[in-house]
Amino acid sequence: QVQLVESGGGLAQAGGSLRLSCAAATRTFSSYAMGWFRQAPGKEREFVAAISWSGPSTTYADSLKGRFTISRDNAKNTVYLQMNSLAPEDTAVYYCAARLVPTDEYDYWGQGTQVTVSS
Repeated sequence: QVQLVESGGGLAQAGGSLRLSCAAATRTFSSYAMGWFRQAPGKEREFVAAISWSGPSTTYADSLKGRFTISRDNAKNTVYLQMNSLAPEDTAVYYCAARLVPTDEYDYWGQGTQVTVSS
């Protein structure tokens, strides 16, 4: 079992930045690839970014490349999402998720943190 707790959400102005954190309660954090997803009101959950268990490999939703950066600190059992140049369309609940390597499914999810971007 992995417990994930997101933090860092809140209200930002368009053009601003936020950094989300996701703390994982597990002794084997480095065994998990981590991802960020988001769900806007009335929309399906969508992929934002993912990072490999060791950190060097990252993937992003095409529409977010260059604005969002995912990173992790295995010593702190934490994954981050740096979000820059925020726009109102980035408003959503952001979730982190954990995938035990080498499986394909994210089995563990946090409760989400709200990000609201005002124009």
